Amino acid sequence: MNTQQHLGTALITGASSGIGAVYADRLAREGYDLILVARRGDRLRTLAQALTTRWGRSVETVTADLTQAADLAKVEQVLKTDASITMLVNNAGVAATTPLLQSDVAYMEQMMMLNVNAATRLALAAAPAFVARRHGTIINIASIVALAPELLNGVYAGSKAFVLAFSQSLQNELAGKGVHVQAVLPGATDTELWQAPGTKPEHLPPSSIVMTAEDMVDAALAGLQQGETVTIPSLPNVADWQAFEQARTALRPNLSASKPAARYGVGH
Repeated sequence: MNTQQHLGTALITGASSGIGAVYADRLAREGYDLILVARRGDRLRTLAQALTTRWGRSVETVTADLTQAADLAKVEQVLKTDASITMLVNNAGVAATTPLLQSDVAYMEQMMMLNVNAATRLALAAAPAFVARRHGTIINIASIVALAPELLNGVYAGSKAFVLAFSQSLQNELAGKGVHVQAVLPGATDTELWQAPGTKPEHLPPSSIVMTAEDMVDAALAGLQQGETVTIPSLPNVADWQAFEQARTALRPNLSASKPAARYGVGH
């Protein structure tokens, strides 16, 4: 099947399975050609062949470990030079379910390299080209732990809080320049994360709160179509998010002052 619509090329990281693979399928169906990025080249090639057969789109693959400087630079260069790219899906990331005091510091560092450093550099590689063409979309996959950091490992929650804040700031900066930035905050999603080595049964979420990757991505893309900057696929009432944002922004006038607040009893 070959869709009649052509929307440019979407570059998707972490595309070999789970959320990234679903994004690849849905975007190809919508009319995007694809550049799929992941560490597992064999899986990428299998997925690319299946998507080309199913949707008739051009699908390229880039085997890259985004925690490695040379591989990250290779993907940055693609974003900077391929003028067909109209969308970046910053999906590559890893998680941690173990408590911080039981965590391996080397794994925590690798998680920050992927979740924070790679996502930032790829967004900043894509943004100038999108602004120059006055057209482009950046989707950053965060997590609900950005809003509820007590639920899982603190470094993981911190990395996703960064993704949320970065996305909101970037959208504010690029407003009016033809670029839309969306942060997606999934809850527990049925992916390989929960089969990772070291994940203990007590860390597994109850099935009643686990969404399929297909439903999660479909909701996220619906949110994108509705112009959302922040999409929380499981949140029933958008007014709850709007109230949260209003409360946050109401703090802004009092977040910086020349003297401490009177309640501390100093500097007055």
